[in-house]
Amino acid sequence: MLIRFEASNYRSLAEGVELSMVAVDRDREAAREAPRLGASLLTLAAVYGPNASGKSNVVGALAWLRNAVEDSLRFWEDDIPLEPFAFGAGPTESSAFVLEATVDGVRFEYVLELNPDRVLYEGLFHYPEKKRRRVFEREGSELKLQRGLGGLSGTRDLLTQRALALSVARRFDEPLVSTFARDILRIQVMGQTPQRPRAGAFANRGGRSRPRALGTVSTTRLFDGPDTDQPSLFSVEGQGTKWPALSSREQALALLRIADLGIEDVVIDEQEVLLASSGETRTQRRLRLVHSSGDGPTPLDFSAESEGTRTWFGLIGPVLTALQTGSIIVVDELDASLHPTLSAELLRIFRSTVTNPYGAQLVFTSHDTSLLNHLNRDEVWLTEKRRDGATRLGALADFAGERVRKSQNLENAYLHGRFGGLPQVDQTEFFRALGLIG
Repeated sequence: MLIRFEASNYRSLAEGVELSMVAVDRDREAAREAPRLGASLLTLAAVYGPNASGKSNVVGALAWLRNAVEDSLRFWEDDIPLEPFAFGAGPTESSAFVLEATVDGVRFEYVLELNPDRVLYEGLFHYPEKKRRRVFEREGSELKLQRGLGGLSGTRDLLTQRALALSVARRFDEPLVSTFARDILRIQVMGQTPQRPRAGAFANRGGRSRPRALGTVSTTRLFDGPDTDQPSLFSVEGQGTKWPALSSREQALALLRIADLGIEDVVIDEQEVLLASSGETRTQRRLRLVHSSGDGPTPLDFSAESEGTRTWFGLIGPVLTALQTGSIIVVDELDASLHPTLSAELLRIFRSTVTNPYGAQLVFTSHDTSLLNHLNRDEVWLTEKRRDGATRLGALADFAGERVRKSQNLENAYLHGRFGGLPQVDQTEFFRALGLIG
């Protein structure tokens, strides 16, 4: 499980910002005990704030690190695709990332500092007996390994000034490294599209290309082909009870029906399509949702479904995968095209030890203040844009100390500006441009 994540000099994150999953209020279901850590970890984290305040950049930094571990050895030959803070000294300074997580109950810490030309520092540490021990540490091209990890010695031969040591070392059969890297690569990201930097890239990127899913499992795959090879979420013992073994297809269909109770099934078949340009006929796959109607079951093309149903359908594969593996799913703008009732249901699924027995975590950004009624004070983070264009990230639980009570109506307090994080609307300039005022 993710313990904390820190990033600096990335997009609008000029100075280091930290997102922590350590619970402040431990006496509840969403706070999962981590005995070796001496704390409890949360399964939910929500980032709120005005437009252009940097919400997407907070989760985008985590997405960047995940993709760096996957891509650096293959694609970073010429340069490192960093996007430093565009103002002040940002373009000339290095960027840094820190990720702490538990893997099989053991705390791991990964530290990375780099610039567009090379990796300056990289270190992976673990705490098997509460004391920090080095797995590997790298300064420039010099790599030091923990004693007894000779199987990683080949990392030195493949290491370049731009490739991450973690990207190289994960390819060797050393569980201490490969299991940590596996958990990083299991992070699924929706709504983010990390890009290579452009000349003149600005601090809060509003001009991103179309968002897509990164590292996610397609929902369509759960309904396509034989179901026998698909793992079952509830075929393990949990909370002292043996859950009934349900196939992934059945689980996916059950989640889909939450969005539309009229859906009976999902059909994936083939259809012949006539190409107007050439007159040729081609066969293509077709996805349809089967609805109940007065005339019996009726298949409806997926493109004809509501945007909310299509968005929910796209979430099902990543959500089930996260629940099955106890991994992290990151969703930028969870409320986009999704009804608040469905968003709230998703929070309940991740909070419950019944539907989330392995401690999967959901980290998301949102403008939907109604979801604050379903979140605890330590699950909410707020972004603000400073005068220099940099993002400030703050924990709601730390705001004004005990005045943010567990029982407080967070939505009402947020909308009344108690915690900041609201857009400052001033129509004076607009009225002046319209000639309505002098």
